[in-house]
Formats: sequence, structure tokens, C-alpha cells
Amino acid sequence: MLVDFNKIDEVANPRFKGGEGDTMFRTFNDGVNKIMRGRLEPGCSIGLHTHETNSEIIYIISGDARCLYDDGEERLAAGQSHYCPKGHSHSLINASATEPLLFFAVVPEQ
Repeated sequence: MLVDFNKIDEVANPRFKGGEGDTMFRTFNDGVNKIMRGRLEPGCSIGLHTHETNSEIIYIISGDARCLYDDGEERLAAGQSHYCPKGHSHSLINASATEPLLFFAVVPEQ
């Protein structure tokens, strides 16, 4: 099944999960999985949140990211992934002062 993000409207989510600025998403949701292509401009972030009922996989397409994960921090670059299992907390932060952070994320609805 083809999911063409170029044909899905990009939607701004201000202060998503308590983060800074706007998180931009193009989202496909079939009720079983939420599949997203996202963008964070410099200075923007997704706030720290806990995945109580599902997990999340984030793949960095381009840019540099900081990811707060439970009590630690990870740095991510293009070609790397972050996995947040059910019951754990994370956030995503654009670590660049000049470039957008582009990412792909999958949240299976469990």
C-alpha cells in the first residue's frame, strides 16, 4: 500500500506534547498505525511524554536531533533511529540553529 506524503496536507501542531514552536506533520492513520513525516524548524521541539499504551520509532531523514529518553539524552543524525518502547518517555529536539529536522515516525496503536 502506497502512502504518498506529498499528497497529504502538512498540519502545524503548536507546542506539541508541551514542546516549543510548531511541529509540522503529514500523517497517515488507519486506526492500527500512525505513520508520520515530520519537520521541526530550529528552536522547535516535541515535549517530553510517556508512551503509556503504544511505542514509537523515529527515523532521522535529515538534520541533527537531541532526544531525551527516560533519564538520559541521545544525539541523532540522518540515517539513525530512536525507539521508545511502551512505558518509556522521550522527546525530540532540533539540535541545529540553522537547519530543519526532518523525520519519519511510526506509532503502532496497541
